[in-house]
Amino acid sequence: MWGVRTSWHTEDDGEFFCPDCGGDRSYHRRTGVRRLTVIGVPLVSRGSAGSVIECSACHRHYSAEALLRPTTTRFSAMLREAVHTIALAVLTAGGSTGRPAREAAVGAVRAAGFSDCTEDQLLGLLAAIVADEGRYAASQELGHHSFAEPVDACGSWLSIELHEALEPLADHLAQLGRERVLLQGAHIALADGPYLPAEREVLEAVGRCLSLPIDDIDRLLAAAAATTG
Repeated sequence: MWGVRTSWHTEDDGEFFCPDCGGDRSYHRRTGVRRLTVIGVPLVSRGSAGSVIECSACHRHYSAEALLRPTTTRFSAMLREAVHTIALAVLTAGGSTGRPAREAAVGAVRAAGFSDCTEDQLLGLLAAIVADEGRYAASQELGHHSFAEPVDACGSWLSIELHEALEPLADHLAQLGRERVLLQGAHIALADGPYLPAEREVLEAVGRCLSLPIDDIDRLLAAAAATTG
């Protein structure tokens, strides 16, 4: 005869990663109002039922925190950007004259998803970075000097780019995944010889941005050097 029914109103929609479906799905953000019903007819409001995220496929309800997890598409883009930024950072620290390092950087960026990346594109970005920072005279040619620059607190372009690209990604990667990202940078640095001091500093900054403990950073970098050597 009587009961309480929740009426839902859709406020907006979008795409999210549905935990139950295990993939990207569309969602509706819905706000509910509880109403007392008599013989199925809603009469008196019994207050708000709050806001939920409803999967359009399985129709399960989740809290707004479900939207914090990136979709598969977004996560892939974040990973591509992270590897691209690390490749540029390592080349900036070690210089662009070593062809093995350039080839390793291009290979890593392509494997991450930028399949059309070329050496010329990376070198062009490095030249733009140098020009923007005003580090070198305009007459110097790319490939004939080192790009080594200390990586300190958030002041240089390098520190800012690493923080922006890696810290959001670290929240969604298990430790093993974060270690693999760091090792990609290590392999680029080691492609043309042992770590330069500036390369080592960059890689340590990468590890910190990935929320890796300093002991793990040292262990991983030492293991990569031993394996390469």
